[in-house]
Amino acid sequence: MSGRIPQSFLDDLLDRIDIVDVVDHRVKLKKTGKNYSACCPFHEEKTPSFTVSPDKQFYYCFGCGASGNALGFVMEYEHLDFPNAVDELAKLAGVEVPKEKQNISPAQKEREKQRQEIFTLLEKADAYYQLQLRQNTHKTQAINYLKSRGLSGEICKRFGIGYVPAGWDNLKQELANDQSTCKRLEEAGMLIHNQNKNSYYDRFRERIMFPIRDRRGRVIGFGGRVLGDEKPKYLNSPETPVFHKGEELYGLWEARQANSQIQRLLVVEGYMDVVALAQFDINYTVATLGTACGEAHLRLAFKYTQEIIFCFDGDEAGRNAAKRALSNSLPVMTDGLQIKFLFLEDGQDPDSYVRQFGKDKFLQRIDETASPLEDFLFDSLCEDIDASTMGGKAQLSKRAAPMLNLLPKGVYRELMFKHLAKRTELSLDTLLELIDQPLPPLPKESPAPKEEPQAEALTTTAPQEFPEQLPPDGDNPWQAYEALAEQHVEDSNDHYTTAIDSYRESEPPSAPLSSDSIGRGSKEQDNKLSPQKLLIGLLMSRPELAKELDDIELFSHFKDADSQLLLRLARCLQSRPHFNIHQLTGHWLASYGQQEWQKLKGIAEQSTSVLSAAMREGNFDDNAELKACEDKLLQQQQRQSRQNKLKELKSKAFNELSTEEKTLFRQLIQQGH
Repeated sequence: MSGRIPQSFLDDLLDRIDIVDVVDHRVKLKKTGKNYSACCPFHEEKTPSFTVSPDKQFYYCFGCGASGNALGFVMEYEHLDFPNAVDELAKLAGVEVPKEKQNISPAQKEREKQRQEIFTLLEKADAYYQLQLRQNTHKTQAINYLKSRGLSGEICKRFGIGYVPAGWDNLKQELANDQSTCKRLEEAGMLIHNQNKNSYYDRFRERIMFPIRDRRGRVIGFGGRVLGDEKPKYLNSPETPVFHKGEELYGLWEARQANSQIQRLLVVEGYMDVVALAQFDINYTVATLGTACGEAHLRLAFKYTQEIIFCFDGDEAGRNAAKRALSNSLPVMTDGLQIKFLFLEDGQDPDSYVRQFGKDKFLQRIDETASPLEDFLFDSLCEDIDASTMGGKAQLSKRAAPMLNLLPKGVYRELMFKHLAKRTELSLDTLLELIDQPLPPLPKESPAPKEEPQAEALTTTAPQEFPEQLPPDGDNPWQAYEALAEQHVEDSNDHYTTAIDSYRESEPPSAPLSSDSIGRGSKEQDNKLSPQKLLIGLLMSRPELAKELDDIELFSHFKDADSQLLLRLARCLQSRPHFNIHQLTGHWLASYGQQEWQKLKGIAEQSTSVLSAAMREGNFDDNAELKACEDKLLQQQQRQSRQNKLKELKSKAFNELSTEEKTLFRQLIQQGH
């Protein structure tokens, strides 16, 4: 049974392992006195400041402050989570990893069972698609298409490219021999349920199949491309319990396999671009999955490299996509990171360019013409103004200051404000007064590729008249919008189009998390503290409360820094229930360094001031507050899940919605409203 790894085993494992062997296997060490040294693998440097002590079984970098034991080094260097890093060291020591049984709620067990069954079915689907590319009687058309795109059998095998022939139930016949398996395949995004006929059919048909892998190499979804010019050209897996397209990058796992250290990542727009560049030995390319490159994508990419290059078409759509990527890049631009933007000629994409001009020309194009983020930012803001005039400088300052305010505090942010001050001839104090100006509007994102019309049930069309009040059980999936819009569209011929477009352009407000459960403390302070901060304060004041947390993996759904800090703290305390605050301090400093400890301590002090005020009044129950914070985070996660599903549904045309999707759409709108 899976469970916690016993502390006694971890202690014994670290006794068996020599940190010098662990590090030297990955970074060549040089003997310097009684210690060993090398250039630090965690930041760029020319003079070695990274030291490994065989006596203390500890590593430390005097340049960036990275430090820890053999386990911590493997986690950071290999980008592994705790259990996988333990497995890696256990293999080196030749021992098996034991697991302690732990109390898991039935709901947690069911969720984990569902995830594991989905992973298994997706692996089987992947194997089936690859087999069809080799053995199916209609494989010739697929093979000829791949050859026409310049792909070899070797590169197709490396990326696991497969083929699904025409037909409504090829995969279903292969994998689903009972109703429960059909249901699981539906949850995995591979089958679609026709409620009218109570039957299932394949989502992907007659397409080249690209498996999408997570950071551990597991198949979590697929992208399918038609063999001709039919629409939609690409079809992606929907959101599932294991696949969240806003958090994954296609090709990242393959790039990690091809590079021990990824010097830079090239972000392109499609699967075929990634594979085509790999065919030309450019093995550091990734693509987003039908969405704009967001903060979550960038934070993931920056775990493996310090330089990202966006590559876009040079047309208006490419420029607009670059501006959206630019806006999402600003909040993650901490010191030492670099982002550039490369634009190809109109009509060219990375796939066509590298095939026409070759690898060397393409890399030369990157080195010579890719614009650093700061240049592209100011160039974009000055597109329609003359920054040499006083009026133009005023406009530039009002546009740029709020965008630069998105940058994290640090040297890069200071330099950007100084650069803006030089361009506008304004003082830093004056510019800082403008940071609360509205942000410049972003170009609208191009509509996501729509899925194919799927079944006979989708023949319903909108009526010509737009009634004042639609029946609650009607077939119109946009009826919930009329109640929300609270307006009557005058032009009867455009009623539905206007309502749908208005709804698509609106986004449900995401209410900020607050801590109104702490009603006894200062109300002003309450509204500034998130449940994450309060939980950190509770756990720091009483570490033993960690065992009362129901499901700490809930915190992993939130990608902000506080949530990630809370997740690490909860995992640490649940795996070390005996820890007091002094032991926690020593462990945190050794594992994450002084800077991370100061962050944790600062949040704890901030939240403790609120908690203490409530405690002094004598009616404070820390267990109840712990549960209240967990409930708030669960509600936030559920709300985000609803919003993601709504976005997926509203990206489709009306006549492409199944009956099940119509019902779900109404339910989601009503829940959100």
